[in-house]
Amino acid sequence: MVKDNDTVIQEFNEIVNMTSSELEEWLKQQESEDAGWSKGDGSGETILDKNPNKDPDSYDDEDLQHMRKVVAYCKRHLAQEEKAKQNTDSKSYKSLKNWGHDALKT
Repeated sequence: MVKDNDTVIQEFNEIVNMTSSELEEWLKQQESEDAGWSKGDGSGETILDKNPNKDPDSYDDEDLQHMRKVVAYCKRHLAQEEKAKQNTDSKSYKSLKNWGHDALKT
């Protein structure tokens, strides 16, 4: 079953717990590259470009599709990998930050 748009927006705003400035600064660091080849599949940059705090009525289908992708990725990896919360040098922790989620800020 597909989640309704309001639920997706709510979950996105809960999961993406880094501010725009924190995410932008993180993505400039070499550490963000250490998470893997895709660097969040460009997701961090997309989050910054799309402005996650804009009026929900102005989100288009592309915005919502990306939000679904971010929520699914982060939830899946948080459920599978406790390492992200325990080791800030782990690829899991760094990868989640590339997607806008700092596991230490929960």
